[in-house]
Amino acid sequence: MDRRPGQSRPHVISANSAGSRRLRLPIHADRELDAGARAHYDDPTYYTATYKRRIDDVQFYVTLAQKHGGPVLEYGIGNGRIALPVARHGVSVTGIDHSRPMLDDLRARLELEKPSVRRRLTVHFGDMRRVRLNRRFPLVVCPFNAALHLYTRPDVESFLGRVREHLTPRGEFVLDLSVPALQDLVRDPTRAYKAPRFRHPTTGEMVRYQEHFDYDRVRQVLFVAMDFQPQSAPERAWMTPLAHRQFFPQEWEALLHYNGLEVDKVSGDFYGGPLDRTSDVMVWHTHVRRGWRSR
Repeated sequence: MDRRPGQSRPHVISANSAGSRRLRLPIHADRELDAGARAHYDDPTYYTATYKRRIDDVQFYVTLAQKHGGPVLEYGIGNGRIALPVARHGVSVTGIDHSRPMLDDLRARLELEKPSVRRRLTVHFGDMRRVRLNRRFPLVVCPFNAALHLYTRPDVESFLGRVREHLTPRGEFVLDLSVPALQDLVRDPTRAYKAPRFRHPTTGEMVRYQEHFDYDRVRQVLFVAMDFQPQSAPERAWMTPLAHRQFFPQEWEALLHYNGLEVDKVSGDFYGGPLDRTSDVMVWHTHVRRGWRSR
């Protein structure tokens, strides 16, 4: 399972918090997009249960981190799904995330880890478009669709600017994005796509679950409404929104290029396979283009 809309249901610290300097940007607040970027991460217990079987990317990033030797900067560290295994394998990780519930859960998880693992993990709360750490890393990663919460060109440019600032001269920036699934983009937004009932990991209740898909073709944002209805108390139903920007492969390559990042390799899975018409993920390996000067 991945964080692609439509696949979000489950299958049925003592971290350092060193201060960082933030760049203030004139970012327009859009409540619909803001809710779609945050709500899915407000329940770490549900999130963890939903994606516990997603392990291919974890092994990929652990191997990548070991190859570079660290330290690693991870955008969208969340509750440590990838960072904790990396730290357990001896590599230091600095993480940035804007979800307080996920970071609180990460800190709680760190209390159960060995002191050596806790020392390897540093966490910063903040917006990945803004946070400046005033240090550089040989490896910067942005796993599991975190970049799909960059909804506009200025969002992408600001983020990639921070990436460039945080990379060492020969550093590597790696991220993975879902390939847009055309069948999701053409679904009827009035139709409910139902899934089998399951026991909600947070409430312990049996819930009915369904999703609605609504693709904004102008903004290229796929909105997913995830509806939960407790079987014993339908009146307590709730909805969790998720909003993902849809980046097509050639579009993303152009955004990288015009922001000073050169593509070394793009794969269609986490094992180095080619990106082709059957791929549902694209994994980008990049570096700052030689001689690049921001305009």
